[in-house]
Amino acid sequence: MNLALRFPKEFVWGTATSSYQIEGAADKDGRGKSIWDVFCETPGKVSNGDSGLIACDHYHRFEEDIQLMAQMGVKAYRFSISWSRVLPNGMSDSINQAGIDFYNSLIDCCIDHGIEPWATLYHWDLPQHLEESEGGWLSDSISDRFADYTEVCFNAFGDRVKRWITINEAWVVAILGYGQGVFAPGHNSTSEPYIAGHNLLLAHAKAVKVYRSQFQAEQGGLIGITNNCDWREPLSDSAQDKAAAQRALEFFLGWFADPIYLGDYPECMKTGVGERLPLITEEHRNLIFGSSDFFGLNHYTTMYAAEANGDTAEQSVYGNGGLNEDQGLDLSVDDSWQTTDMQWAVVPWGCRKLLHWIADRYGNPDIYITENGCAYDDELVGGEVNDTRRVDFYASYLEECANAIDGGVNLKGYFAWSFMDNFEWASGYDKRFGIHHVDFDTGERTPKQSAKWFRQLLSVS
Repeated sequence: MNLALRFPKEFVWGTATSSYQIEGAADKDGRGKSIWDVFCETPGKVSNGDSGLIACDHYHRFEEDIQLMAQMGVKAYRFSISWSRVLPNGMSDSINQAGIDFYNSLIDCCIDHGIEPWATLYHWDLPQHLEESEGGWLSDSISDRFADYTEVCFNAFGDRVKRWITINEAWVVAILGYGQGVFAPGHNSTSEPYIAGHNLLLAHAKAVKVYRSQFQAEQGGLIGITNNCDWREPLSDSAQDKAAAQRALEFFLGWFADPIYLGDYPECMKTGVGERLPLITEEHRNLIFGSSDFFGLNHYTTMYAAEANGDTAEQSVYGNGGLNEDQGLDLSVDDSWQTTDMQWAVVPWGCRKLLHWIADRYGNPDIYITENGCAYDDELVGGEVNDTRRVDFYASYLEECANAIDGGVNLKGYFAWSFMDNFEWASGYDKRFGIHHVDFDTGERTPKQSAKWFRQLLSVS
């Protein structure tokens, strides 16, 4: 039985990318600098000194890329809009028509090929001007700047874009950008992540208010936010380890989902973070609560969680799930689990358990997995990339997604990350997540075995 037949007929099958990772043309046609342009210029921040200056040159090759998506059979494409390509200095009085024209052409090309455009409004590439002049995501004004920017996008593209994602992975922006300093803008702090996170929530909510009050009735679209979360399995059956796993999930996903679905930050965060966690006032609650038409989820891996014992070696930046000193827990993986090139464990059942956790905690909302995928060191041999490990990854995770649907979870769509190999942030071009191989010297795209597997999978959907 074809795996796709286990999913509803109306299930959304798509693939995903983000602007800075694929577009290139970073200094072309009026685009302003983003914090990632500057971060890449800082020695030692990005592997091999790589940057998104050229990336996959999607800016000039998008028609070829959309054609490849159509050949795969996907019916939706999740891309992100570069804030500084549309508004070079981040302000709504600086509209760059060339940027508007590019996204209009991209959107029209998707529709011409029967592919629904899903637009993410912010995927980490904040205009550098807003970082320098106002303090970026630490600024009291940033949420209003974001709302102004989104209004420009709704006005320019909302007649054709019917699915909007405001913020991609606010956790990453806050923790990796302001806590660990490994992502732009490169701050190391135990307090700034919570300020940035609060402003990201406000920015999301204000953008939703703009859309709902000015555009949604006429344009008929939906708007939501995408949060990332890995599953946390209790290391043992002890009450302490079970509580640690729950606490880990609340610090990871509850941080951003609880205010939207439950009206406030998790109690464990209030206790663990104390005065460093901004207060959700009644005004904030009225703005944030209920501000998502669907639940966007990016999911990649699973770890065990246990009550902190003080003896565990320092967690890796990518595996610690936040600021451990605030959570009081230790994380680990099973030595028997396979891992990807990111050293992320391949644990398909963790995806199913997380989907059920979301459904149980937040009233079984419509969920879209807006990213799921894996990095492997793929080799192009004789014009082919036989990425069997990636095929196995997708097959196993989709099997558990189908099991979750059978168990009553309202999972409505799945987007594979990523459509093609790209600039993988601080890892530069060392990590390949794509289902299409990219030769970064020539730009040539080659469908991997995983792309062909998806084409076969979706031929019956």
